[in-house]
Amino acid sequence: MEVLQTLSLALGLAALSGYSLYLTVFASGLAIHCGWVHLAPQYDSLAVLGDPTVLVVSGLLFAIEFFADKIPWVDSISDVVHTFIRPIGGAFLATRALGHTEPVFEVIVALLGGAMSFTTHSLKAGTRLVVNSSPEPFSNIAVSTAENVMVVAGVALIWQHPIAVFSFLSLIFAITIYFMPRLWRSIATNLWFISRKLNQLPLTGGPEKLPTNLPSAYDASFRRLTGASGTVDWAVACVSGKGKFLEPNRFGYLVATVEEPAKVYFVTKGSIFGGASKMLEIEPFKASLERRLLCEELRLNTVAKNRHYSFKFDRSRAELATKVAAALESRVDQVRPLALT
Repeated sequence: MEVLQTLSLALGLAALSGYSLYLTVFASGLAIHCGWVHLAPQYDSLAVLGDPTVLVVSGLLFAIEFFADKIPWVDSISDVVHTFIRPIGGAFLATRALGHTEPVFEVIVALLGGAMSFTTHSLKAGTRLVVNSSPEPFSNIAVSTAENVMVVAGVALIWQHPIAVFSFLSLIFAITIYFMPRLWRSIATNLWFISRKLNQLPLTGGPEKLPTNLPSAYDASFRRLTGASGTVDWAVACVSGKGKFLEPNRFGYLVATVEEPAKVYFVTKGSIFGGASKMLEIEPFKASLERRLLCEELRLNTVAKNRHYSFKFDRSRAELATKVAAALESRVDQVRPLALT
């Protein structure tokens, strides 16, 4: 039982470090220094956290992080900087909590602690990127404050109930691992939109017609959807958003064919794990274009089947997004007379 409690405390501190390494160290050290926590003999190695020098350094670093986390986009930059710092710090805390133990066990716990720190850090970073998409700053302050409260509460509870706190954090870890591919796709997509916005060139009007070229890497998926037939009317690069049966944050092409005006396709690259390519029926869709902080979002809504899809275009493709919306509206007008006959 003592071994399980020690392991729970070690990995629990590592998981909390993924949200805020400095606050975890400062809160733990302050509790030890003020005597709020009386260390059991197996936790003697953590007494160093209560050293005044450690408290001052961790407190100053947390003060900087505290204000940086409340500022939109500055918090995401801070998360990028801490992508390696938090997992390494979490692994260090985990091994310190073990005290003197077998080297093999220490290495295993260090790896597990680093993995848990990295997972919770990824969850934090992904959440912040989503929050930063909103134009107002209050959501950043609310989310950051909630994270600070959670870390302090976790540190306070883990000394009394290490197994219970670790079990709760393990559940979060398992859920995050399950959604990790989607989480990192979201992070990568948002970072790509940020880079495109920072490197955006002045818009000069865009092409007169929508492009008809579909790269060969996407052609196989397209032919699989259309049954090896279909002539491309237009194909525009975009990123998938929300939609029924459509995976978000996939890079691909929105494609329309000459033969089937009532259908439009979203095509991604094929893979051994399957693709996210979809055929969407226009029955009829209402197309609308909304300007977001980082991109232009094309929304397709239909009342008949209560289906909603969205596709994102970076700012350099704003003109193309407008033309796609107009082309879809034109296709809807073609489909209506056919539906009435």
